[in-house]
Amino acid sequence: MLTFFSTVCLGANALMVAGTEAQKEKYLPRICEGLTATLAYTGISAARGGGRWGADAVEAIAERDGDEFILNGTLRFVPDGASAELLIVAARAAGTSGEAGISLFVVPAESPGIERKLLPTMDQTRKQAEIVLSDLRLPADTLMGAEGDAWPQLQKILQLATVAQAAEQMGGAQQSLDLAVEYSKERAQFGRPIAGFQAIKHKAADMMTRTEVARSAVYYAACVAEEAVEGGELAGELGEAASIAKAYCSDAYFQNAGDALQIHGGVGFTWEYDVHLHLKRAKASEHFLGSGDYHRERVAQLLLD
Repeated sequence: MLTFFSTVCLGANALMVAGTEAQKEKYLPRICEGLTATLAYTGISAARGGGRWGADAVEAIAERDGDEFILNGTLRFVPDGASAELLIVAARAAGTSGEAGISLFVVPAESPGIERKLLPTMDQTRKQAEIVLSDLRLPADTLMGAEGDAWPQLQKILQLATVAQAAEQMGGAQQSLDLAVEYSKERAQFGRPIAGFQAIKHKAADMMTRTEVARSAVYYAACVAEEAVEGGELAGELGEAASIAKAYCSDAYFQNAGDALQIHGGVGFTWEYDVHLHLKRAKASEHFLGSGDYHRERVAQLLLD
């Protein structure tokens, strides 16, 4: 299922964390039956200044009109946003900034006032979209949680998604290593497979070390995420664990994909091999939900605070 990440790690988690009981009863069974969903919360600023993926990234405006809300704004970098059937949309009250004034809404994607288009992306295996809201009128029952006070819920949704993204990156690092080792056993040079060359062995050993460290970071972050979902003792550590895992796994995946490409040589750039797809996914996923530098800065802030 190509939309697994957007539907489960973004859409379903958003309903679980912030949805009302009525919204959960309405949409979660339908997601189990195949309804696709995603989260749309970032404006163009997510791609500027090293990436702004926190509360400041919410730029769409929500205005109350009696018992209804009117939403306007442009949302960018929405995973599977052009095909998802259900949108979880974040918008803020006019004149607010930072963590204040943010609300979440659950919206059928075909609602009048929503225009969607695909964005050109480096990673062709994961589609992103731009969503334009033009006087999108929503009834009060689409509001998730308290009006203007949804940042704590949105932050938790993003932290859970960050852990899932790190897990995907760890898997990609492992697959890059597996592809490189398999190819090195087949490719012969100077009368023997290149897997026997010391330089290739050292590179493969470094790739394995990075992968195992990434695996440990993901395992710990996943344990903390489970505690956060169930209200356990470690729930307060979710932000730190998610950022540590994302920072390391972003670097590990991209480095492993690059090393795998070097071991493949020129054919690694061709469509006959999958390694170039991993390089593109590694770079795209590095920036989505914050790069390694972004998350290292977050960890530093948590430690200093």
